[in-house]
Amino acid sequence: MPITAPDGRSFRGNPAACIDHTLLKAETTERQIQQLCEEAVEYGFAAVCVPPCHVRFSAATLYGTEVAVATVAGFPLGYVETASKQHEAARAVNAGAREIDMVINQGWAATGDFARVEEEIRAVVRAVPGTCVKVIIECCNFGREAKSRLVEAAVAAGARYVKTSTGFAASGATVEDVRLLAAVADGRVGVKAAGGIRSLEDCQAMLVAGATRIGSSSGVAIVEQWLRTEGLS
Repeated sequence: MPITAPDGRSFRGNPAACIDHTLLKAETTERQIQQLCEEAVEYGFAAVCVPPCHVRFSAATLYGTEVAVATVAGFPLGYVETASKQHEAARAVNAGAREIDMVINQGWAATGDFARVEEEIRAVVRAVPGTCVKVIIECCNFGREAKSRLVEAAVAAGARYVKTSTGFAASGATVEDVRLLAAVADGRVGVKAAGGIRSLEDCQAMLVAGATRIGSSSGVAIVEQWLRTEGLS
């Protein structure tokens, strides 16, 4: 059954086109990336999200398809220098990435220096003109006010998405966080929910809460579960 919000909203369709099929483990192999890309084409996922060292291979594998290659910058802790994030992002785009998921400097955010966070996001956006930049907030480390301010910083800096989590922190996406980010964003940027989304119910709940993209390493299982519920497999 689809998840339905108190206001009546629900998500009933195939979620595949909303999913970034993700594999960011340190021990990821090229063979695993090959499989990831093949699955992304087969199931119609929006993108694959892969480690920077696998971007060129992924782009070559997916050449001629509609699946985008996404990768990360400043991942997973966000405390590298701004110039390093710019360099990572630019090199990834040169290698074939079309989307960059960057981690904010959480120390700056923790001390309320949101102007500096905004400045860094803007610097990364300018380093890869025309590229979709998603800003990873790592929501579990911040309160409501800080998360709201970080969404505003991402909007002002020209990012296209805010993202809940790296998937490497204490916890991942929650419905409450997605609802908050979506409310603050108010359509100005998309919201990517990531971290711990492993089932169709998880995915639907995030989409109903306001997510416009889902990051998950369980994309195949999620879509297969949807196909079974629809009697299509």
